[in-house]
Order: sequence, then structure tokens, then C-alpha cells
Amino acid sequence: MPIRVFLTDDHAIVREGLRLILEAGGDIEVVGEAADGRKAVREVRQHCPDVVIMDIAMPELNGIEATRQIRESCPSTQVIILSVYSTTEHLARALEAGAKGYLLKESAGQEVVKALRAVHAGRRYFYQSISEKMVDDYMAQRQGVAEKSPVERLSNREREILQLVVEGKSSAEIIYLSPKTVETYRSRLMQKLEIDDLPADK
Repeated sequence: MPIRVFLTDDHAIVREGLRLILEAGGDIEVVGEAADGRKAVREVRQHCPDVVIMDIAMPELNGIEATRQIRESCPSTQVIILSVYSTTEHLARALEAGAKGYLLKESAGQEVVKALRAVHAGRRYFYQSISEKMVDDYMAQRQGVAEKSPVERLSNREREILQLVVEGKSSAEIIYLSPKTVETYRSRLMQKLEIDDLPADK
């Protein structure tokens, strides 16, 4: 049975390139793709593929939050993050969201196939300069810290509303919630983040 893969990247040429590389392997089938994070979550929830390859910088919903939502909805679906960022902080955020792989876009190429097969087999896979032991040690250290950052204290819905507000969306534009509900979330966010104001409606 082929490994079922879903591609998420906002550039069509990147998705097409990944499709060609993956399907050349013979045992990999690309079952869908999306150009934004919100569509990716919606589509993946319907099909629960084996692996999602996720660009970290996505419109509508960023790759980290999309990964978190996908892992909650489809625990059997593994996620590999593709990123231009090589910082420990980005890697840690990806791991905390549930990603099992992390690759740099500049060196992905055929490495994507190796990463895909590794995470499908239940292993982690990271770009060459990161060892699994380093990641395990870092995650253990993070889990030992009792005090969470303000953002980590937010619920999934609160993080989603925060992103929409920061993007400049008004209460009326967040169509799946009433303006009154959005204002309630806005008030909670200001309290939890210990800030005096969030961007106001347009």
C-alpha cells in the first residue's frame, strides 16, 4: 500500500516539484494539496493521510498552528515541516505542535523522501545539523519548565482568534463567530497576554 501524502505550500511550483519528487519513488501517492493553512486543516481532517508536508509560513493559518490542529484531529497523521528558518525556537515550536520532521527548504530535494519514509515508520527526521538527541534533550528541558509563556497559556481557539486579529481581520470578518463572541475572545486575550490593547476593528 502506498504512503498517502498531503502537500501544503502557498507556491504552486513548490507543490508541483514535491509531487514529482515523491511520486517518482513508486511507493508514495500524493492524495491532495492546499495553498493555505486553513484549507489544509479542512482537507486533512476529511482524508487523514499518512503524512502531511507543511510549509511553516502559510497564509490564513500558519504552518505551526495548522500542524497542531491536524495532529489533534488526525493523531495517526504525521507532519513534516518545511522551513526557511533554522533557529532552535522554530524547531521547538514545530515539535510542540506535534511535527515529527523538520527540513530546511534550501536543502530539501530528495531528503524529503527520506524524511517521509522515516516519519511514516514512526521515527523523527531533522535536517542534517540537528541530531535527535539534541531535540530530545531540548524538549525534556522545555517540559521541565513549570511556567508557560503567555502564548502557550492560550487555548487553540484563542490562538486562532489572536492570529486573525493580528492579521487585521475585524470581528465582522471572522464569519464563523458572532462579533460579540469575538469581542469576548479579544478581552480574554488581552488579559492572558497581559497587554492593554489589541488591534481594533477596521
